[in-house]
Amino acid sequence: MTQSEPPKPKKNWEYVARFGSMRILGVLSTRESFRYNDQVVARTDRGTEIATVLCEATPNALDSMNEPTAGKIVRRLSEDDRKQWEHIQGQTRDDLAICQRCVDARALKMDLVDVERLLGGERIVVYYVAEGRVDFRQLVRDLAGEFQTRIEMRQIGVRDEAKLLADYGDCGQPLCCATFLSKMPPVSMKMAKLQRSTLDPTKISGRCGRLKCCLRYEFETYEALAAELPPIGAEILTREGNASVLAHDILSQQLMVRTEDNRRILLGVDQVVRVTKAPPPAKPRRSGRNGGTRDA
Repeated sequence: MTQSEPPKPKKNWEYVARFGSMRILGVLSTRESFRYNDQVVARTDRGTEIATVLCEATPNALDSMNEPTAGKIVRRLSEDDRKQWEHIQGQTRDDLAICQRCVDARALKMDLVDVERLLGGERIVVYYVAEGRVDFRQLVRDLAGEFQTRIEMRQIGVRDEAKLLADYGDCGQPLCCATFLSKMPPVSMKMAKLQRSTLDPTKISGRCGRLKCCLRYEFETYEALAAELPPIGAEILTREGNASVLAHDILSQQLMVRTEDNRRILLGVDQVVRVTKAPPPAKPRRSGRNGGTRDA
């Protein structure tokens, strides 16, 4: 009689997954393999909730994440889980109404944005916008009495408000912040000016009222290409003779120059022999109510 071999231990897997209304990224461990876009029930530091698997937690994936939360995949999302989640989502309007009633009763200066219930019912997250700090200690007690669960209050900004509530941008596509952006980096008017975008705030502002995130996507490319061009105002030596730089066409790598005989011509950067004189330093801008750039 031969002795049977001991069973091989199951492999431990780790996946990057997305969960929650704010599209939180976390690393979830499991002993079962999953594929992209699989929906699972996970246990995170918030509680039991639905998560979407994105990829394996490879070193490259982890390097692109900033302090991801940790958790564990409990099981694949079942049909019963799906029905329970649909029921929970159907309660959102009533939950908001209850929260608003409690806020009005306390006369708190805050605007409710969304209410998020977890699948396991361990907590309810209330998202709100306010100009300053809000003392919501009594409100939390009121809401805990109404919902009979843990209440978490989260103050968010206007960008996060759009992330929760808005749908499509001016481009006709779903909002970047509600689809693939996990972070919303700062955007400035400098980015719009360099890319020759219109400076009309109504045309370069997103659903949140701040400058569009997409102004940042190609900014580094524009900066790199602009660095290859002589600065505006510089005196240069070209194959056509001496000239001064009047304007740039960054993407085509061309310059509008004024020659010594006062002609304006368009030259490629490859026709520039050297810069003979740097432009004068820019005058410092005065700070004031209407000065500076608008950051978002």
